[in-house]
Amino acid sequence: MRIVIIRKSAVLMQANSETTPPQIDLALIGAGPHALTLLSHILKKRNSLRDKLLAFDPSGEWLTQWRRQFAALEIEHLRSPAVHHPDPNPYELRRFAENRSSELFPPYDLPGSRLFEEFCADTVKKWELRDRVIKAKVTRIQPKSGRFRLWFEDGKSAIARRVIVAAGSGKPHLPAWANQIQTQHPAERIRHSHQVDLPSLHLQGEQILIVGGGLTSGHLAVGAIARGAKVLLMTRRYFQEKLFDAEPGWLGPKYLKGFEAEPDCQKRWEIIQQARNGGSMTPEIMTQLRRLSHSEQLTFHEQCEVVGVRWENNRWTVDCSGGETLFADRIWLATGTKLEIAAEPLFQEMLETHPIEIVKGLPVLDKHLRWPGCELFLTGGLAALQVGPVARNLSGARMACDRIVPAIVKSSIALSPAIIRMTDDYCNLTAAR
Repeated sequence: MRIVIIRKSAVLMQANSETTPPQIDLALIGAGPHALTLLSHILKKRNSLRDKLLAFDPSGEWLTQWRRQFAALEIEHLRSPAVHHPDPNPYELRRFAENRSSELFPPYDLPGSRLFEEFCADTVKKWELRDRVIKAKVTRIQPKSGRFRLWFEDGKSAIARRVIVAAGSGKPHLPAWANQIQTQHPAERIRHSHQVDLPSLHLQGEQILIVGGGLTSGHLAVGAIARGAKVLLMTRRYFQEKLFDAEPGWLGPKYLKGFEAEPDCQKRWEIIQQARNGGSMTPEIMTQLRRLSHSEQLTFHEQCEVVGVRWENNRWTVDCSGGETLFADRIWLATGTKLEIAAEPLFQEMLETHPIEIVKGLPVLDKHLRWPGCELFLTGGLAALQVGPVARNLSGARMACDRIVPAIVKSSIALSPAIIRMTDDYCNLTAAR
């Protein structure tokens, strides 16, 4: 497998060093693919808003976390086809890659990681967004007289008229047994996949247990074996082979029409779970894993769960649900993230002053992905009950734009100050009780 090195210099996305203005018309929290998608779509409709908007990210740069994750897992190309990207023109990436056809991978022209990164840098340049990112971490959103006070990690704050949260939400999901380990052990010997950085590791001669059946576990397995390790790959079910996270029918009316017609958000949540059906591997990765299995560098453990682990004799002893005992030098948990808006400190004051219906951790937003009664918008996984199963994907970012952008650029859709004040008064009264 070719190792991809993501070059930071390729993304010319320097932070704005100026002081944050005390008043902001439109603030975005996050500077990843979803935030970049939203801003480019907003500026296409209303270019005059450029100087009135700012994005906030701890790195002060566009796509920092995305770059880190792809580099840490040595991901060669995206899982999404070339039509899914931040620019409003779906064919713009193909135009950008006109002389780079070798960086569009079969079967559906999946963009290479470096190509996508450089295309995003070009998108930032095209829409003049390089100086629109402020290096700051927003820790609290405080409703204030129909607006929002954004509190930053350094204790400073700013007032925003409208806010879009486009930060990747969710906490690493850990199996129960991972929090019940009784024996003392080196912290680096058990890690969630978000903490693993393949290029920094020397694994020659080690045996690594990777728990999880999604694409992340596949990338980790390939990367570990390339460094001389043997891998035990475990999932509670059978490994699933799929081209995409969810069927392509979820990108259009074929499946979404019925989803949007369902008024019960509990049933919508169940539909989302069925559509994504847990983690899955692409055919390309599964082919690599089977080849590694045949050469005895990898062992599949399907329909298998960990029931207990202990650190002894400088390695892990792992007890499995079927009675088998495994041994490993490291354990990596590719067990995904859990979305739970009530557990996010960012939203605590919103939840207190503007109570919202929550279903299985997800908020029930209005059709414009707006927190009911105020000009706070959410995109990504937290908007799944409205957008559908692909909400957190690149395609979901474009679908979110179809809902959010009209409410930003059209005064007829924006909430009137009177409605916001009325909602604020009601919510403050309710909170006081």
